[in-house]
Formats: sequence, C-alpha cells, structure tokens
Amino acid sequence: MDKLVVFGGSANSPLAEKICKNLNTEPAKAQISRFSDGEVRVQLKENVRGKDVFLIQSTCPPVNENLMELLVMLDATRRASAQRITAVIPYFGYARQDRKDRPRVPITAKLVANILASSGADRVLTLDLHAGQIQGFFDIPLDHLYAINVFFEYFKKNKIKDLVIVSPDVGGIKMARAYAKRFSADLAIVDKRRKSPESTEVMHILGNVAGKNVLLVDDIIATGSSLVNGAAALKKQGAKNIFAAISHGILSNNATDKLKDSDIDSLVITDSIPLGEDKKRDKIKVVSVDNLFAEAIKRIHFEKSISVLFDSIGG
Repeated sequence: MDKLVVFGGSANSPLAEKICKNLNTEPAKAQISRFSDGEVRVQLKENVRGKDVFLIQSTCPPVNENLMELLVMLDATRRASAQRITAVIPYFGYARQDRKDRPRVPITAKLVANILASSGADRVLTLDLHAGQIQGFFDIPLDHLYAINVFFEYFKKNKIKDLVIVSPDVGGIKMARAYAKRFSADLAIVDKRRKSPESTEVMHILGNVAGKNVLLVDDIIATGSSLVNGAAALKKQGAKNIFAAISHGILSNNATDKLKDSDIDSLVITDSIPLGEDKKRDKIKVVSVDNLFAEAIKRIHFEKSISVLFDSIGG
C-alpha cells in the first residue's frame, strides 16, 4: 500500500474521506483554489512520482466547475510523474447526452471521455452510468460499479413484504430486472412519454401493483418530475407503500419540494453526490458507497479482478 495515493477533489470531500478511512490511509494533501478570475488552481502537496494515484471527484453540480477541477488535477498528477492515474468518478456528469436523438446535437458523454483520457487518466472507476454503452466511449479501461447491493442491504433490513420492483421508464428495464432478480420480486414498468428533457407524462402501468409495496429504481433523479408522476400513477393503480432507490441524487430545482408533497414514502439515494443541508428532508435517506469504492480501489491497486463486486447482476 506504500505506492497507493488517494486525492479527493472538492466536489465530494466527505465521500473521499470515508473511502480513505476504509483503505486505512489519509487523503493526500492538495491545494485546490481559484484565481481571482475563477480559474482553477491546483498544487499537489505530496510526492506522487512512480505512485498509483486515485483522484476522487464527482462531476456533480456545479458540473463544469467540478469537471474542470478534475481535469486540472489529472494534468498536475501526470506532470508529477505518477505511474498510473485512476479517475474515480462516483457520479459521471454529461452521461445523459449519449447519442444523437435530434439533428445537430453533440454526444457530450464521448467528448468528456476523450478529454479525461487526454488530460492524463489511465483508467476510470465510476458508478451506475446513465447508459451502459458509455463504457464503449472510453479508449482507456473503465470499471463500472453498481449500487444494487448497497440498496439491497438497506431494504433487506426493512423486511418489506409483497414487493414489486418498478422501472420508471422503458429504458430502465434492464436495471429494474436486475433488482427484481436480486430481491426475488415481481417486475412492473411505467410507460411514459417525454414532453421535454425535464418533463414527462405517464401513459400506462405495465404489470400488477395493486395491493403491493413498490420500489422504484433508477440511476438519476434530477427535477423529480418523472419519479413523482410515476408514483402518482402507481398509487392510482392501487399500490400501497411506494419507495424509491436512486443511485445519484442530483435533486435540482424544486425536486425536494415535489418529493415532500408526493406519494413517495421514502427516497433512498447514495452519497455519490453530497446532499446539501438545504435539500435534507425526512423522506430522503442516504446510504454510502464508500465500502464499494474502497474495495474496488484496493483490487485495482493490487491488480485483482473486481468482477466479484458486480456478479450479482450478471456482469
């Protein structure tokens, strides 16, 4: 472990500290500040020559600020002659722009993948990408972790009976099916129509939810409209208690207020994105992915397989 060095960016310092605690190490020191005009300024305060370096930085809001900080840290680490640099990105931003669904739009997920590699990343470690095919956008190794076991352990303690796993849209069927298999539960789907990038309309519920407890699963909650509308439709179909397990809690705009007045009894998110004090509500619970990332970092460092961390969903 003497060659292992872990830096934490300013996007999610608490998670970086918890990961380091699991690794029995201290976060390496770095000076991260801004010039008077807002430019990112980074100076590594530790020698990384010939070391195996892990940079922990979520590209969560403010997305551009945190992404630029990660790129500058990567460049500083590369120029300091690190042996290998792994960008640990608990939440990978720009993942929703993963294809050309309209004329003259970018594929920004591919752009970010290219920039990360050009800035010095030798490999990437991330959690629950918005679309699995984003892994193919990288020309460097990418290790993709899943939060399914973290959520399973949380809900197993609650011993919820008559559980149905629900995908909030057709695109999330694969994830929902994995959860249904892990929980040994039935599967249902919310069929919705997207009116805009931030607004949807529920059309049908595919599957039986009457008299059942429901667990909505998804990778991202941004404005919360899809989740809230889906929960309302499920309630109309006779669902009892409605829970949600979402990997990345962006919770932008007035999402927390929508949740407060919604039919969702409890929203469980991971700490891939820090939950600000202004967003804390009784309905929102946070589970940590620090153990998951710490184990992955340890296995990467010692050149061991990390497939054991996601075998439960069939790879």
